[in-house]
Amino acid sequence: MAETMSSTHPEPGALRASDADREAAVERLRAHAAAGRLDPDELDERLERAFAARTAGELSELMTDLPAQDAPRRSSRDRSGRRAHFATYARVMLLLVAIWALTGAGYFWPVWPMLGWGVAVLMHARPGGLCGRRRLSTPTPHV
Repeated sequence: MAETMSSTHPEPGALRASDADREAAVERLRAHAAAGRLDPDELDERLERAFAARTAGELSELMTDLPAQDAPRRSSRDRSGRRAHFATYARVMLLLVAIWALTGAGYFWPVWPMLGWGVAVLMHARPGGLCGRRRLSTPTPHV
């Protein structure tokens, strides 16, 4: 055997690109075009090159002059959703305390719904969501 492999792990750019890698690169190119970074002719040229790419290195060459895509920011919809949940919680708790007061103010039973539901509202309000975990998104291949 005259020829031996110099390394068992090829360079990252030399790895063969999959259809999913090509599709991810195409989606990124379209997003950059939608943001105004690529004109239609340049987008068409890069899309042709993306679909013809055989390696991950060829795909990454298409992105060298484009900024990396930022992680999605929390939308105002997320914040308003938390506000709406807290407002609903507060109204229901006020209603329960009013019922407790109007029925004789004995044992303070509203503490139990306050604690149970309160824990859920607080967990929702945490930056990472429930249990501090980040929501998983579809992984994008490194191209």
